[in-house]
Amino acid sequence: MKRSALIPLPLAGCLLLSGCGILSDGGEVTLDLVAADYGTNDSNSSSIYWNKVAKDFEAANSGIKVHVDVVSWDDIDKHVAELIAKGDTPDIVQTGGFVDQVAADRLYPVGDVLSMEAQANLLDSFNKAGQVLGSQYGIPFISSSRAFVYNKAIFERAGIGAPPTTWEELRKDAELIKTKVPGVTPYALPLGPEEAQAESMIWTMSGGGAISDSVGNYTIDSQQNRDTFKWLRTNLVDKGLTYPDPGTVNRKAAFTAFAKGEVAMLNGHPALLKDAAAAGIQYGIAPIPLKSTKEAKPVAFGVADWLMAFKANGHRTEIKKFLNFALSKQNTLEFDEEYNMLPVTQDTLTEMKDNPQHQDLTQFLDNLPSANFYPYGAPSWDKVSSLIKQRIGGAVKSGGDQVLGDLQSDATAESNRARQG
Repeated sequence: MKRSALIPLPLAGCLLLSGCGILSDGGEVTLDLVAADYGTNDSNSSSIYWNKVAKDFEAANSGIKVHVDVVSWDDIDKHVAELIAKGDTPDIVQTGGFVDQVAADRLYPVGDVLSMEAQANLLDSFNKAGQVLGSQYGIPFISSSRAFVYNKAIFERAGIGAPPTTWEELRKDAELIKTKVPGVTPYALPLGPEEAQAESMIWTMSGGGAISDSVGNYTIDSQQNRDTFKWLRTNLVDKGLTYPDPGTVNRKAAFTAFAKGEVAMLNGHPALLKDAAAAGIQYGIAPIPLKSTKEAKPVAFGVADWLMAFKANGHRTEIKKFLNFALSKQNTLEFDEEYNMLPVTQDTLTEMKDNPQHQDLTQFLDNLPSANFYPYGAPSWDKVSSLIKQRIGGAVKSGGDQVLGDLQSDATAESNRARQG
């Protein structure tokens, strides 16, 4: 997932400009912050965090007030759109994406609203992911990554001594689990519409492929990806080593099953560890298995949520002060630890890696500096992501190549429409 006293300008000119930040109440500026809620109830609502940050910021910045508006994930994008339509555009928004606001020319570039020190402190992989056509508008706020998570007790019962490092080892382990630990799903392959784009991207990466290339062209129907989904179909799905129809299984269901001891292996993120530990599951964490350790590079998959700075109210100076404050190590560390998220700044990453309390996050943290992301900067990604969520599960069924081909055609069409405006 804010107004401050302005640096003085010539007063006569400033009084004529609504964006100068000098209001009729004597110069106080109020920044409007809209943020997504990562909490699960009132006791851990993100409003508690943001109100504290706002209060601390206001104490250090006379003349700047911050109005906090925390909204559920289900409603935040609609809420922001309604505010903009009414002419009440916020100054800062923290949510899951930014490219639509860039397309509408509503945002300040990052260089206008972060100090050089704050920009340098952001992990470079995230800075690149926040770019649109070479210019950065998305400011990373929190992150997550994926690692291979397995049930140690099930592995022991199946006689498996170490986690798999290759697909072939994963297949053999899954067959042992099916034989020796009946009633357990050996590998969860959640390709249902909740987050199929993540699971599918992890598998394409581990097979040497990708969802898109370095300049944003979609590569869904590459030969590497065809080979990957064929392997999944013939080596896991058809052999009953995962769910009968992975396209109907959502990530949440797979994670819940793992925490109940009903799944042996899956690709998970840090929040899964908390649930598994609370349920008494002895889990292990390892790098994501590769098609071949000689041919494919390690999979470092990351996701991020973002901050955006809006131009509408002309509060660039005030926004910059607030964002530099909000991205300090103290504030980012507090949020990451409260919600089991991962950092986007170098100082917080170092702090967490050096803290023995976060030892179980080592694999996830190590992924971040070299993480690969969804094509966040592609104007078509929202629509293409939705297509993948709904249809990629068919790629592990008979006729899967046709599914990939159709997705490729539709993704390319969406990309062309977006580029034409």
